[in-house]
Amino acid sequence: MFTRFTTIVNSLKNLGKSYSNQELVRKILRCLPRSWSPKVTAIEEDKDLSTLPLEQLLGSLMTHETTMKNHENVDAKKKKTIALKAFREESESEEDDEITLISKQFKKFLKSQK
Repeated sequence: MFTRFTTIVNSLKNLGKSYSNQELVRKILRCLPRSWSPKVTAIEEDKDLSTLPLEQLLGSLMTHETTMKNHENVDAKKKKTIALKAFREESESEEDDEITLISKQFKKFLKSQK
């Protein structure tokens, strides 16, 4: 994001439009997604935006992004579940049930044939 932003700012500077450091910092903070709003608020309240260098802002945002990714990885590892295979043995009672069912169906068939 910072590379694209710098490219746009440099192109505008070549066209004669230049921005102060404070305006550039505010534009970057304004374009961040809502998930970053706590960090944006912390930067706005903690630092003087008129003297905050663009590089320091970038470093702060990159640190925050790395921290967020680490937390996501930890959460993903905690959510892993274990799936166990089910093993079912056929018992004699199940075999008896099947034989009974087949014999009942056969009796019905014989009755219908008579």
